[in-house]
Amino acid sequence: MAITDLAGFMSQLKDHAVEHGLHIHDERHLVETYSLKQSWEVDLHPESSCNGPLDLQIALEVDPRVLLGFEDAMVNAAEDADPPDGFNLECAISWSLPPITEHVDLLSLTLDLAGYGGVTLPITVSAMDTFPSITDSPTRTLGVVGRYTISLAKIYLGEDVTCELLEKTTAVSTFLLDKAAQWIAQA
Repeated sequence: MAITDLAGFMSQLKDHAVEHGLHIHDERHLVETYSLKQSWEVDLHPESSCNGPLDLQIALEVDPRVLLGFEDAMVNAAEDADPPDGFNLECAISWSLPPITEHVDLLSLTLDLAGYGGVTLPITVSAMDTFPSITDSPTRTLGVVGRYTISLAKIYLGEDVTCELLEKTTAVSTFLLDKAAQWIAQA
């Protein structure tokens, strides 16, 4: 029997996401049979943008070595000992917008989003120009990704580790929705 209930944690994350005004569309649990690496993916978006333009995905990546290391440490620990720190899972939050033609200052956007993500949710911004054919104008897509570290010890203790994540995710989503209205309206 597993010491850490990750499926239960993901269920609580989804329930908590609904409380933060996010609407869930789809979810997946993937297991790589060779390495036993797992990934939980949840597709969602703010309730205010049910018909677009913003899509959001939260993915929890589970490295089996980290999970097994934590379980070994818990088995070898004294019965009343606190769970050990240092065993963390990575959670990736990806925002996607439709292609835009309006110029976006990536440095300014990165600095604005850093204010919402802070130190606990570092956000990277990238852009990719696609040329459908040599005579067509480029189509620019923005990539916005945040990374959040979740402690297995806190999951084990049942502490709420998702509230800060979801508050920051909602704030970034709202900011991107406001900006996307300008970027897409001029497209």
